[in-house]
Amino acid sequence: MDYIIILAGGKGLRMGADVPKQFLPVGGKPILMRTIERFREYSPTLNIILVLPAAQHEYWHGLCSEYGFRVSCAVATGGPTRFHSIKNGLALIPDDAQGVVGVHDGVRPFPSLRVIADCYATARRCGTAVPVVKVVETVRHLVAGADGETKESVTVPRDDYRLVQTPQMFDIQLHKRAYAQDYTDDFTDDASVVEALGHTIALVEGNRENIKITTPFDMVVAEALASMEK
Repeated sequence: MDYIIILAGGKGLRMGADVPKQFLPVGGKPILMRTIERFREYSPTLNIILVLPAAQHEYWHGLCSEYGFRVSCAVATGGPTRFHSIKNGLALIPDDAQGVVGVHDGVRPFPSLRVIADCYATARRCGTAVPVVKVVETVRHLVAGADGETKESVTVPRDDYRLVQTPQMFDIQLHKRAYAQDYTDDFTDDASVVEALGHTIALVEGNRENIKITTPFDMVVAEALASMEK
């Protein structure tokens, strides 16, 4: 049995909005609802776990009523960090569960169905799956200057790098073991937590439209992408 944990803990500070960014409308519908619907479109039987800050539970339920949104989701309460929020979501999955669990950013409403399917299939085969896209711009690496204080920069081969997206997917039992570890600041995403156990991360080709909406400019792009889907 497969699961998806959708994280929605943003405050919308960079967006300059009065409400958290995951609740802002894109194409007439809150971003978070679009994200959830994409995974329900992938599978009508997928178990969806939504992780929200405690202070946003009531607001979310009000939005669901307002928009007539009826996609069934279990709701977990967010923690002080992404790590702790995911751990709270994992706690809703039975300890003896078998299958794949994915973790996805609630403000990424445009993962392609192909990427979602490829990630689940790869995680079933390899135990891990992380979608990535190629770097298209030239990349420069900042290094300490001769005085050890100022920064200089050097060009690095961009073919050696990839940009990481979500959903990141893992064997359920592997992911539960990973999140039994003590938290460290080095845990920047799920892949880094699993890597700390010594596991290799399998990469899947992502889709460039799968943007993370964090700024007003991202909203402009998101509106364009939503209009293309109509």
